[in-house]
Amino acid sequence: MPIPSASLPVLRSTPEVCRTMLEGLPDDVVRSNYGPETFSPFDVVGHLVWGDLTDWLPRARHILDYADTRPFEPFDRYAMFERDAGKTTPELLAEFRSTRDSALSELGSLDLDRDDRLDLPGLHPELGPCTMRQLLATWVAHDLNHISQICKAISRSQYAELVGPWEAYITVLHQ
Repeated sequence: MPIPSASLPVLRSTPEVCRTMLEGLPDDVVRSNYGPETFSPFDVVGHLVWGDLTDWLPRARHILDYADTRPFEPFDRYAMFERDAGKTTPELLAEFRSTRDSALSELGSLDLDRDDRLDLPGLHPELGPCTMRQLLATWVAHDLNHISQICKAISRSQYAELVGPWEAYITVLHQ
């Protein structure tokens, strides 16, 4: 089964979607989360940058180099908290655009559009066996999940108490 044709357009557009949603918003909105142990929109963008730097392409290269003979390096899902301290939202959004462009350029050079390459096995340190195809599909689904999380953070932190009876229809506000 090939990777869906929407995969690269989604990966390519995610930095622009984040920029469009967050540029010009007050810092208190961009840095608001919706509860304990949730990410703010700022955290989400930092997490996506960190993933582009240390997760998706390094793991694709790892599969090409080692297949499933060695597990991937663990991914620190929270590294952005320390890494991005002191950055502004515009700085982080620009970094995401640059990092994603580099990642997609490298992805294009890996010749992964052949089934024999997409079916190469890998080994996740917690989840076990996977394939290159699954890794790439997860990258796309991960982006979409975090775009949804940005929507949830803004909706819940800014509007949950203001929508009144319409809350019943606004599923992003539901727990």
